[in-house]
Amino acid sequence: MTTTPPPRATARDWLGMTVLVLPALLASMDLSVLFIASPWISAELAPTASQHLWVMDIYGFMMAGLLITMGSVGDRIGRRRLLMVGAVAFGTASVLAASASDAETLIAARALLGLGGATLAPSTLSLIRGMFLDEDQRRTAVGIWTGAFTGGIAVGPIVGGFLLEHFHWGSVFLINVPVMVLLLIAAPIIISESRDPEPGPFDLLGALLSLAAVLPVIYGVKKVAESGATWGSVAALVIGIVFAGAFVLRQRTAAHPMIDVRLFARPAFSGSIVANAIVVFATAGIGLLAVTFMQTVLGLAPLAAALWMLPTVGGSFLGVAIASVLARTIRPATLVTLGLLISAVGFAVVSLVTSASSVGPLIAAYATLTLGVGMTATIVTSLVLTTAPPERAGAASALAETSSELGGALGIAVLGTLAGTSYRNAMAAAPVPGAGEAGMKAADTIGAAVSTAQELPRAIAEPLLRQAFDAYTDGFALAAILGAAVLGIAAIGAGITLRGVASEQVPETYE
Repeated sequence: MTTTPPPRATARDWLGMTVLVLPALLASMDLSVLFIASPWISAELAPTASQHLWVMDIYGFMMAGLLITMGSVGDRIGRRRLLMVGAVAFGTASVLAASASDAETLIAARALLGLGGATLAPSTLSLIRGMFLDEDQRRTAVGIWTGAFTGGIAVGPIVGGFLLEHFHWGSVFLINVPVMVLLLIAAPIIISESRDPEPGPFDLLGALLSLAAVLPVIYGVKKVAESGATWGSVAALVIGIVFAGAFVLRQRTAAHPMIDVRLFARPAFSGSIVANAIVVFATAGIGLLAVTFMQTVLGLAPLAAALWMLPTVGGSFLGVAIASVLARTIRPATLVTLGLLISAVGFAVVSLVTSASSVGPLIAAYATLTLGVGMTATIVTSLVLTTAPPERAGAASALAETSSELGGALGIAVLGTLAGTSYRNAMAAAPVPGAGEAGMKAADTIGAAVSTAQELPRAIAEPLLRQAFDAYTDGFALAAILGAAVLGIAAIGAGITLRGVASEQVPETYE
């Protein structure tokens, strides 16, 4: 008995692929583009500490909370239609953010950006799932999308740094507008619509429960990262977990659920979701620490630090390319395990960096890390899409991206808190003679140490900075060691969980 091979993608499909990659890139760029613009925004809009926090966080909050809902909406109303709605929302919010004259307006605009981002990311990935039916071509397309989505976080500060050298801070948002206009023009012409042929009614209760589960967890993780475990942060985490349980129960009993939780019984699906969350956990947590290390300990200007990150983007794309080629003959378990181990090696080498190191060894280690990330993310994203039935591609895509958001938040919280605690303990253990109150301020953060030292006599400032740089480097290394350990354990788990998945195909039907 012979089977007809699936049709291969046409030139039009590949052209549509280039259009779909751009909004995925922008959606992830907007997670990090404000890292560089933050001082300019603070100077012009003078937000309170609480408002500044919301400006930075509300985009990720909204995006993480709405991804599952928007993926399900796209399955029902059409993924291309949802993509175009998201393009309008994203472009409008970008203009609103760029022209904001107060912190409240900017917060509202960033929330609308998060709504737009939550529609763009799952729509683009689920449309790719329907456009590329050939396994090899789909894996390549998913790899390109993965490289753009993961690389966008590193590209954000680079683009932001360049724009701020020449234009007003609002330009970091206005760059989104022409891409959204291009998307609105091109999508109806070259991208075919796709949806679930029998979607059933929208599960409003499920959507509300997903929001009630994700948002408190993200909030709790963020608060732990800022001030450690408190009653408020722990309560938020518990509430989120309770609602997550209610969401799962709802999905098991609803006639037309948003997602089929039976998918998690499939090792290929659940293993890929967990591997995706863990690899983002490690890289997001160490990424923020690495940029801070380059700007403070190594003394690089923001744009210079951002440009030094370019090789890490290249490492990610190289990993994508390697995975796309090797996946034709090598089992996913082997490739995911290899990718996680390569990332673990990168982390281990990062832990060897000292305060006297040059930037080169750090970037080499970081590029090794991102190479492994590119390999891992490409394979696990492809597995998530091919394990889920085609009519649920939007919800499956949203689950993959939600795991990324949760993994990133946890990574920043855990690794950031570990490094920060190590820094504060080291600074408090041996106060610099004569520093007094300034030494106490410097013990809060590495940034406070740098700014405080500028106001002190040289005889005190120099030993204070040496102590601060050594303390921060030790905390940075400790976080890298933990990241390496987590990835090493994840590599073992992935090898076991995915061992039964063949290299050429993943079952797409239910038993």
